[in-house]
Amino acid sequence: MAKVEEAIWKTEGARKRLAVQHMFAEIAPTYDLLNSILSLSLHHRWRRFAVSTLKLNQGDRALDVCCGTGDFMVPLRQAVGKAGLVVGIDFCQPMLERAKTKGHDRLSRGDACNLPVASGQFQGVSVGWGIRNVPDIDAAHRELVRVLKPGGRFVSLDMALPTNKFIRRASEVVTNMVVPRIGALFGKTRAYTYLPKSTQSFSTREQLAASMQRAGLIDVRHKDLLLGNVCIHYAQKPGAPLA
Repeated sequence: MAKVEEAIWKTEGARKRLAVQHMFAEIAPTYDLLNSILSLSLHHRWRRFAVSTLKLNQGDRALDVCCGTGDFMVPLRQAVGKAGLVVGIDFCQPMLERAKTKGHDRLSRGDACNLPVASGQFQGVSVGWGIRNVPDIDAAHRELVRVLKPGGRFVSLDMALPTNKFIRRASEVVTNMVVPRIGALFGKTRAYTYLPKSTQSFSTREQLAASMQRAGLIDVRHKDLLLGNVCIHYAQKPGAPLA
């Protein structure tokens, strides 16, 4: 593969899709461990909070897009109970294989910009650290809205740039210097150099909210976590609230 700068954050469209897919295949074996290290073991708590914004009921159907190794599917299953259904979709087969080892069996390979799902199927849709990696954010949001039932809810959890300039500067030092070095300990320098670069070029909170609104979502809100280094966006598809 070419250099990271050429292969991932400076690519677009189909080239970006392929580069990101290869990157996640490469880091799949160590993805969970590095997630815990880099998030200070807080990412499970953030996922639980994100799922709470979906307001799911027992027996509901939920979809986790860009599901990776399936960590978002755990609180989703708890929310919908045994009578409910949780489906995970990801475009990277090695990540799905890791998810299977956690007992998830409703898994499918697919692209966030072209979901292999019929319209209006789910009361809740989640994406964790995925929207940043898609080649067309507007297209992904339109697909997520399409598969939601009227009144259903969507939540996206991802990296962000702190709004406080002093915290942002400190975060840039950590992510640009420390994160790649931690990745290097596991032989993943290339992938974990991508993390800070993709965050710095990622849409702002307001741009993400605008994209969600263009896709048809309403009541779009966001909440910062970890001093603004992580942000949750959540919203609802128009329609009668689902019981």
